[in-house]
Amino acid sequence: MVDPRASFTGSVPQYYDGCLGPAWFDAFAADLAQRLPAKPPGDVLEIACGTGLLTRHLRERLDGAPRLVATDLSAAMLDYARNKLSGSQGIEWREADAASLPFGDGEFGAVVCGFGVMFVPDKNAAFSEAYRVLKQGGILLFNVWDRIDENPHALANAEVLEGFFPGDEEIRFRTPFEMHDPELLQGLLAQAQFGNVKIEKKRLQLDRVSARTMANGQIRGTPRSLLIEKRGVPLDEMVERVAAALAKIGGADPYRGPAQAVVAAARRVR
Repeated sequence: MVDPRASFTGSVPQYYDGCLGPAWFDAFAADLAQRLPAKPPGDVLEIACGTGLLTRHLRERLDGAPRLVATDLSAAMLDYARNKLSGSQGIEWREADAASLPFGDGEFGAVVCGFGVMFVPDKNAAFSEAYRVLKQGGILLFNVWDRIDENPHALANAEVLEGFFPGDEEIRFRTPFEMHDPELLQGLLAQAQFGNVKIEKKRLQLDRVSARTMANGQIRGTPRSLLIEKRGVPLDEMVERVAAALAKIGGADPYRGPAQAVVAAARRVR
C-alpha cells in the first residue's frame, strides 16, 4: 500500500471529508463522541484525527476546560482539519505516530480514535502507547468497522475494483474491515493491560448522499486513487463503475444502505 504519510495529499482529504464524511463517517463520529463523558478524568487525546470529523464532535462534547489534542500521522490531513476547524477554540494539533506518541506518561484522561487503529502496523505498540499516556482510571474509546459483509457499500466498491484489477494485492485492500472480531480486540486490550472492557456493535443507515457522491469519496477520497492512476486507469471510469454498483443495491439518489461498526471502551485500571 502507498505510504500513508504521502497518500492523503492533493484533493484526497477534500473528497474524503466532503463525500464520505456526511454519508458515512460523521454519524459514527457523533456516536463515538457522545460515549465520552462530558467531563473526562483529564485532558483528551485523539489519535488518527484525519480531516477532523470526530475532532469537532469531541470539542462540542467536552465542557470547556479539558485540553483536546488532535493528532495524525499525515501532515496533509492535519493541515486540512486545522483549516476546516480554524474557528473552533481549544484544539491543539500535533503530527504523531500512534505507535510512538510524543507525550508523557499519564498525561491524558482519555484517548479516543475513530476508525484509525486498523491502519497502525504495530497494533500492540499502539494500544501500549495509549495505556502509557493515560492516567489511572483514564478511558480508551475507539471504533473499527465490522466485517465487510455488514457494510454493503464497501463490499460493492471492493468487488468492482478487485474485478477490474484481478489478482492485484495492492488494490485488494480490505484492511479497514479486518479488526471486527471481539476476541481479537479483547486480546489486544488485555495484552496492553486495559480493564473494564466493553465491546458492542453499532449499526446506522446511510441516506444523505447520492451513489455518485459516495463513489467519488470511495475512489478519490482514499489512497486507492493513487494506485488506480498509477495503473493508467481514469478515475472517472472507476467512479462510474462504483456508482452503478451502489445504485443497484441502494438506489442512485439518495443511496440508502446500512453501515456497521464495532465500538470498544476500556480503562487503565492501575
